Amino acid sequence: MAKRPSSEGYEGWDDYAPFYDWENARTLGRRDVPFWRHIALNAGGPVLELGCGTGRIALPLGRAGVPLVGIDRSEPMLARARRRVARTRVGRPVRLVRGDIRALPFPGAAFSLVLAPYGVLQSLLRERDLAATLAAVHGVLQPGGMFGVELVADLPSWDEYRQRVSLRGWRRRKGGTHVTLVETVKQDRARHLTIFEQEFTERRGRRRTSRTFALKFRTLSVPQMARRLAKAGFEVTATLGDYRGAPWDSRAEVWIILAKRTI
Repeated sequence: MAKRPSSEGYEGWDDYAPFYDWENARTLGRRDVPFWRHIALNAGGPVLELGCGTGRIALPLGRAGVPLVGIDRSEPMLARARRRVARTRVGRPVRLVRGDIRALPFPGAAFSLVLAPYGVLQSLLRERDLAATLAAVHGVLQPGGMFGVELVADLPSWDEYRQRVSLRGWRRRKGGTHVTLVETVKQDRARHLTIFEQEFTERRGRRRTSRTFALKFRTLSVPQMARRLAKAGFEVTATLGDYRGAPWDSRAEVWIILAKRTI
């Protein structure tokens, strides 16, 4: 039986950590990495990634020579990223910090670029949390520095369903386990939330273990986020609809906003 959905957007990610890379390899993969690598290599200075997780983006950018700091609240996610960093022998070392993106623990104007990839800001479920994070990003960005934001595209249009087998496959871990993801999707339209209740079951021989948790995302559109960025002291310079730079529209599968600090 699924747990009651959490009240904080960061909850659930500790439980998700063992399965995050396995699932993403079968969904998003690394399609966004070349885009963020290009942006970061042209930033001209240090880069901060919000919600760096297991290092899916941070490590390829570090290997490419980007001076990067990654911050995440989840210690289990960061533990996996640290192991990856320890195995990396080329490029720039990536610094990993455990912390809250609503109160960034860095000096003012420390970064030329801040990245918020694939829905990180949508895990901020309350307006005050998003406003605090945008203010914190503004503070650590250099004047004229760039802020790159990706939203999960059109969350309100996701069909609701219950107990659907979404993914199956093998995971390499201590001889290999077979993993099944059973997922329930709910829309809380009154609070503008999309809720993913997930149950991951691992099977090795006759042994089965399951982990159940919920992830919540706020259903913000590109225009809504652009207005909040403008209010926080950013100028939107581009809205993109794919990782090759095509212009955004509401039907695009990718929603990216690039903005610069103006004040």
